[in-house]
Amino acid sequence: MSSELLIRQPRMLLPSGEFFVGDLHIQNGKIAEVATKISATEASREIDARNLTLLPGVIDPQVHLREPGLEHKEDLFTGSRACAKGGVTSFLEMPNTRPPTTTQAALDDKLQRAAKKSLVNYGFFIGATAENLPDLVEAEPTCGIKIFMGSSHGALLVSEEEELEPIFANGERLIAVHAEDQSRINQRQKQFTDASDPAYHSQIKDNQAALNATKLALKLSKKYQRRLHILHLSTAEEAELLRQDKPSWVTAEVTPQHLLLNTDAYEKIGTLAQMNPPLRSPHDNAALWQALLDGVIDFIATDHAPHTLEEKAKGYPHTPSGMPGVETSLPLMLTQAMAGHCSIAQASHWMSSAPAQAYGIPNKGAIAHGYDADLVLVDLDNYHPIVSEKLQTKCGWSPFEGWNLTGLPAITLVGGEIVYERGKLNTEARGKALSFSAGEAGG
Repeated sequence: MSSELLIRQPRMLLPSGEFFVGDLHIQNGKIAEVATKISATEASREIDARNLTLLPGVIDPQVHLREPGLEHKEDLFTGSRACAKGGVTSFLEMPNTRPPTTTQAALDDKLQRAAKKSLVNYGFFIGATAENLPDLVEAEPTCGIKIFMGSSHGALLVSEEEELEPIFANGERLIAVHAEDQSRINQRQKQFTDASDPAYHSQIKDNQAALNATKLALKLSKKYQRRLHILHLSTAEEAELLRQDKPSWVTAEVTPQHLLLNTDAYEKIGTLAQMNPPLRSPHDNAALWQALLDGVIDFIATDHAPHTLEEKAKGYPHTPSGMPGVETSLPLMLTQAMAGHCSIAQASHWMSSAPAQAYGIPNKGAIAHGYDADLVLVDLDNYHPIVSEKLQTKCGWSPFEGWNLTGLPAITLVGGEIVYERGKLNTEARGKALSFSAGEAGG
């Protein structure tokens, strides 16, 4: 396709947080000009974007796309298709694949797979074990180190302080933690040995289990002044802890499901509501929202973690934890904005510019001259229900089935190339590997 593109008369969100109606010129994958009116050239294709809102593409900083080893749930092609349809133009993917991403060779393998398959831009975490410290310090390129302090198995579970401390003590790159206290979870599981109702999942992995692990991660981060990111914060207690004690080099994220779903969901959708850390109470929902609005929580991630419906039907506790999210996260948050719970500018900041800043991803997350043309045009005038049959994720279901949402993407662009347009995917498009600087704390 042409390397030039004109987007005509959208309502576009500027870095100031203000909206501007005008034209946007894309040249060689970059934003070349934003103006009230831009003259067309013979080389340019035009998109009539009147009545649409132009936002920076979403950067989803926590997904599980299941490749290699678990491709029956999702793979880099199907997961990136789902991203494109959801307005997610870049993702950061987690290491709990088979084999896990714990070495340079495994990281290189994922990068090579993504280069061949992914419609959108990509980056990968390297997973911590008790033995792979040299890889954690030296592997490149990676957005950071992922530590499973709980809710994992095998080598990727690093739950004891004496195993965690060397990881915090060596190197400088960002450490992202899944903060759950595995020893407490193990103890509580003994109290619920006959549990068959998935609602018990939130009791076994209770608020205290999350708080204990977040306290430990914060303690080690402060001891070594090590860049720390707390993944999928889920409790009011953790939000209050960070409100009182959050060093400048610490960031935190929340998922749409921890904002919008709670333990009532078990009765409605059963094991489809099962995830780690689990859904919490309405009180936790409210506390997380307030922390997000106040800047205690810095940004939003989906923790897109698909499983098949057959796996989810096995009956608790034999069912896997996790739910898909990349196709619904932006419409969910824009629907919340239209309902007055936040502004469109805030939602976009939490989903684009703040993750770019936190992970040091250059030239992304804003509509500005010279930035990469990773963009999404959304329709904020109409509402549509989430229908599983229309989803691109291989797992084919959503915990938000039937929810009536606005802000569904009409067109998604990655590097100035249209990857999704009004129901059609450009499956020939390919994203690029992201680059990372040290990143900055704070959204």
